[in-house]
Amino acid sequence: MREASSTSGSIGGGLGFKRHLRAEISEGNGAYLFSEQGVIAMRGAQVASVAALLDGTRDLDGLLSACPEGMNPEQVTGVLARLVEAGLVTVRVPDEFSGDERALAYWDACGLDASAVACRQKPATASLTAIGRGVDTSQVASALAASGIEVVETASELAIVLCDDYLDPRLAEIDAEHRRTGRPWLLARPSGSQVWIGPIMQPGRSGCWHCLTNRLWGHRHAEACVQEVLGHDGPASFPMPAVPPLTAAASHLISLEASKWLAGHRYPGQQAVWILDTLDLQGRLHELRRRPQCPECGDEAIVAARTAEPIVLREAKKATSGGGGHRTLTPVEVLDRYGHLVSPVTGIVKEIARDPRAPAFVNAYRSGLNVARRVRGEAGLQAGLRGDNGGKGASPIDAEVGALCEAIERFSANYQGDELRIRDTFRALGDDAVHPNSCMLFDERQYATRVEWNAKHANFQYVPGRFDTEAAVDWTPLWSLSQQRRKLMPTAYLYYGVPPECGLTGMRADSNGCAAGSSIEDAILQGLLELVERDAVAMWWYNRLPVPGVDIASFDDPWAEEMVGQYARAGRELWVLDLTADLGVPVMVALSRSIAGPRENVMMGFGAHLDPRTALRRAVSELNQMIPAVLANDVELDDPDASQWLRYATVANQPYLLPAPGRSAKRAADFKFVRRPDVRDDVECLVRKLSALGMETLVLDQTRPDIDLPVVRVVVPGLRPFWSRFAPGRLFDVPVRLGRLAEPTPYDRLNPFPMFL
Repeated sequence: MREASSTSGSIGGGLGFKRHLRAEISEGNGAYLFSEQGVIAMRGAQVASVAALLDGTRDLDGLLSACPEGMNPEQVTGVLARLVEAGLVTVRVPDEFSGDERALAYWDACGLDASAVACRQKPATASLTAIGRGVDTSQVASALAASGIEVVETASELAIVLCDDYLDPRLAEIDAEHRRTGRPWLLARPSGSQVWIGPIMQPGRSGCWHCLTNRLWGHRHAEACVQEVLGHDGPASFPMPAVPPLTAAASHLISLEASKWLAGHRYPGQQAVWILDTLDLQGRLHELRRRPQCPECGDEAIVAARTAEPIVLREAKKATSGGGGHRTLTPVEVLDRYGHLVSPVTGIVKEIARDPRAPAFVNAYRSGLNVARRVRGEAGLQAGLRGDNGGKGASPIDAEVGALCEAIERFSANYQGDELRIRDTFRALGDDAVHPNSCMLFDERQYATRVEWNAKHANFQYVPGRFDTEAAVDWTPLWSLSQQRRKLMPTAYLYYGVPPECGLTGMRADSNGCAAGSSIEDAILQGLLELVERDAVAMWWYNRLPVPGVDIASFDDPWAEEMVGQYARAGRELWVLDLTADLGVPVMVALSRSIAGPRENVMMGFGAHLDPRTALRRAVSELNQMIPAVLANDVELDDPDASQWLRYATVANQPYLLPAPGRSAKRAADFKFVRRPDVRDDVECLVRKLSALGMETLVLDQTRPDIDLPVVRVVVPGLRPFWSRFAPGRLFDVPVRLGRLAEPTPYDRLNPFPMFL
C-alpha cells in the first residue's frame, strides 16, 4: 500500500481484467480466464471481441471508439456490464502509479479495488503491543513496515496484540479498552509450534475476548484443575518452541492479516482463530461467535429472563420419523446448523469421532469433555477423565448428531452463573416448592446407611444427606405444563456443578429427563420419554420382573434383523424384552450375552417411544453404543457395580433377563400406536397420561443463547430414576396393580445389583 501524490484521486485509468486473471482469446468463439482458482470460460464471438480490448489501456470512451466490427455501442456496454457484474473487470491506474503488479493482483483477488489500495493518500497505521514472557514485537514490526504499514503508538486504525497465551488475564484490560473506544484489535501468538492468528475483534459487532476465553478455558479443563490443586491462578506456563523460520513466517502472516483488514478486505475468517500447526503444516479456522449472554459485551440477564417466562407449546411439524425418533429437523439439518460447535478452540467439544473400539456394524460416536464443566481441583480432574458424551443410531449420521446433541445437552445443563435463582427455604415457599426427594426418591433406610453405601458404589449410586426444609438454598423456577403455573426446585438439583454457596446438602443433579431437541417441543418429548423409560426399567430391574420377549421379525425392520445376525457372528446372542408399564408407552430393553467366552458379559440398552418401531431401534442402538467397550474388554473398571455385574451375571442366575416362560412374544401389532403429524401433539398426549395417574409435568428451559439448540430438563415427581432409589411409590405399587406381582417386593429383596448404565 504505497503512498500516492496528492493528485492521485484524479488519476485516470483503463478498463481491464483483474490482475489475478490472465485472458486468452479464442477468436470468434469466446475467451478464457486463467487463475489459481481454475479456468473461467466465456462463450460467444461478442465476448471474444470485447475481451481482446480489455488490456487496461482504454477507458469506456476508448472501448466504444474501438468498437469491434459488427457490434454497436449498446452491445459493447452490455458485454462490459456483465463482466463487471461478475467481478472480472476493473479500472486500472496508469503504470507509473500502480506499483508492484503482483501486489495489485493480490488485492484484485481479494475483491478489492486494487488501484484504490495502491494509491492510498496516507499509509495505513497499526499499533503493536506485547503481552507475555519474552514476546518480541520487532519481527512483526519489520513485517508491517515491509507491507507499507506505519507502526504508531496511539490512534491507529488497527491494534495488534501479540501474546504467548490467549488466556493471559492481562488481555482483559486490553479488551475492555478497545470496547470502550470501539477500536478493532487483532490478537495473535507468533511463537510456539502452533501459530495462532485472530480473531480481529470488533466491539459491538463480533465476539469479545471474554467470549473467546469462555470456550478456551473449557478445553483446558485439566489444566485449570491442576492449577487449582497447585494453588496457582490463571493459565499454566510452559515452554514456547520457536525457530527463526517459524517466527519469521508467523510475523509475515500476522502482517498479511493486518494488511488485508486495513485495505478493506472483509471475510468470515477474520472472526475466527486461525491455527497453523508448523509440525505438519496443517491449518484450520475456528469460528468465534458472539455470546449474547456475555457479561462483558452482551446481556447477562438473558438466561434468567427466559427462565422466568412460561413455556408455551407451539406447532412443531415432524420433518423426520426415522430410527432416531420423530423430529422437527433432519439429522443433516442439525449437523449443518450446529456443526460449528465442534472445535478444540471455540467449540463446546473438541471433536466427534467414531468409537475406535466399535465393530464395523455398530454406529457409535464419541464427543469429548464438555467445556462448561465447572468442577475444579482433583475431583474435577478425575471427572474429566471420563466425562465424554456418546451418540448412537441406525446410521452414522444419526450417531454423529446424537453425540453432538448429547454434548450440547450436558453443556447447557452445567451451571454457568447466570441462572435465575431465588433464595429461600422449602417451608417458606409453600406450595410453589417441590421437594427434591419427590424426584430423587431415596428411602429413609438409604439415608441411614449412606456412608457405607457410598464407599462401595459408583457415583451414579451416590446417596446425599437429607434435604433440610428449614435451610435457605437457591431455587430455580420450572413451568408446570400440567397446571400452567410456576413451580420451584433447588438449583443444585437442576444443574450440574452448582457451587456450594447455592446450597448443596440433600441434592444431587443427574441427567434424568435432560434432553436436547431441534425444537423446544422436540426436547420436551425426548425428556419425557427418558423419564418414562427409566421408570419402567427401574420397576423391571429392581423387582426382577418376568416380562415377555419381543418378536423382532414382526417389526419388518431389516436393520434390526441385521443386528441379530451381526451379533451372532460376533459370538453373541441378541434379544429384546417388553418393559411397557402403566403409561402404555412402549419401553424395550435389548440384551446381549456372549455365547463363546468363559463369561457371558451381559449388556443391555433401553429405548422408549410412542412409536414401538422407534422404541425397538432405540433399544438396539443403545445396546450398540454400550457393546464396543465389552467387546474390547475395556469397560470402566473404576465403576465397581458394572465390573461386578460383568464378572458375575448370567441368564441362569438372573432369569428375569430372559423372556418370561409361558408367555407369547409381543409382536409389532400388539402395540397401540397413533401417528400424529406434530410433536406438540405427542407432548400433550404424554402430559395427559401422566396427569391421569396423578403426576405433574415440570419443564426447565436450559437453552443457552450462544448455542440456541433447545435444551430442557423435564421433571415428573413420582417417576422413578433407574439408579438405586427405593422410596415408597411406583417401584413397589405399579407391578402389583398391573398384576405382575401378587404383593410388593420387600425392601431387602430388591435386586442387589444397582443399575449401572
